[in-house]
Amino acid sequence: MNKLITSQLRLLLGMILVCIVFGSCKKDNPDAEFASCEACHTNYAHLQEVFSPDTSAPAGGCGGTAPHYEPYDRVYMGGTGFEDYKESGHYAIGCVGCHNGVDETADKVEAHSGDFIRHPSMFYKEKCGTCHSEISNNYDTSIHQGTGQKRKVTMRSGLSGAQDFDQLPAHQIEGYNANCATCHGTCGNCHVVRPKIAGGGLSKGHKFTKTPDMVGICVSCHVSRGGHAYLGVSPGTQSDTHLQKMGFKCTNCHSGSELHGDGNPVDQRYAYAKLPTCDNCHSGLKSGNMYHSIHYDDFNCQVCHSQDYNNCGSCHVHGEGARVPSYMDFKIAMNPIPDIKTGFNFCLVRRTLAAPDNWKEYGVDQYANFDQFPTYNYTSPHNLQKWTTRTQVEDGASCSSNCHIRNEGGVLINKELYLFEENLLDWEKSATGSITVDGNLPDSWTK
Repeated sequence: MNKLITSQLRLLLGMILVCIVFGSCKKDNPDAEFASCEACHTNYAHLQEVFSPDTSAPAGGCGGTAPHYEPYDRVYMGGTGFEDYKESGHYAIGCVGCHNGVDETADKVEAHSGDFIRHPSMFYKEKCGTCHSEISNNYDTSIHQGTGQKRKVTMRSGLSGAQDFDQLPAHQIEGYNANCATCHGTCGNCHVVRPKIAGGGLSKGHKFTKTPDMVGICVSCHVSRGGHAYLGVSPGTQSDTHLQKMGFKCTNCHSGSELHGDGNPVDQRYAYAKLPTCDNCHSGLKSGNMYHSIHYDDFNCQVCHSQDYNNCGSCHVHGEGARVPSYMDFKIAMNPIPDIKTGFNFCLVRRTLAAPDNWKEYGVDQYANFDQFPTYNYTSPHNLQKWTTRTQVEDGASCSSNCHIRNEGGVLINKELYLFEENLLDWEKSATGSITVDGNLPDSWTK
């Protein structure tokens, strides 16, 4: 028996020696060094050799065409962040623990075969919920899934709400997924990969980032209507005072249910029970000064403290795009959501992309019930300043001189700050007329 064992050991050692000296093992299986998920996805040159070219156009939408990353760049795990990933608990789960498929093979087809999942967080309850059960259970009610947007599309289409989205014509759903849904996603789109509209693919070598990068992730989706305003990118504006003076990132204020949901279904983002408010940090606002005391119950804080903000409208999805091109504006109107934003009649509003023929390119010539919602939404621009063109007045002038409408020689000063029916396009009037200020301002202002 000992002689047999000795003989087997000699044979094994001989084979190893042959492999070392002549490289015959590598010749027999030239891809052996790539026979695992990690070995393949950390070798940039190999990924360039075996990648599959894209078969569909890059993502697009309100933010424009997504930046292009080559397929091999999108799946390369090396580089910044990969070593951090290797030290994490997620790494210990293993590739197939999340993605399924087959590990320990150099065959690309076999590795991605069977029940392979490209984006595991699409099945967040199964894949993420094992460890993050509370978050994954609540995420069903996260507005980040596009609930508010789907609600308006379905209700304008004559259905009841977001729960009926799957009843829309298949081609319209296809259009939504190809355009609107480039920003709405799941856990991985914030914590592991870039959103589609940001180019897709791994953002930091597969590192799971607890707090998403503000510019690379948040602003890539919340572009001109949020991020650009906050950063002061919008023409003629400054960055928000919370960024200038405090260095605040999005998650300094937005860290709660509006990100992950709270388990309670909401129709739109302003309906969350625990949204951040100015009063959370700025106590005693109502009695802080004379102007606050007078107007605290009249309108939201942004009416005085916002700068001009971006608007655009009348989107022909996947066709001409926004037929009302981007422009800077500032409009005060009647509160369109008084059941949600209670306590004041006036607020800032922003023109939406809604138009009766939004989906013409996808087989829907006209919405069945377009007038279900106004074409201007309640808005809270993220470009706040203590001193704005509304609050900073000439010496000796009253605060109202830059806000209230007054007649000077037949010219109505400050009228452009308010949304009147005359500001609406003909096809907007039926849907939006109810929130214009016509008949809701003091008579002396407009005479």
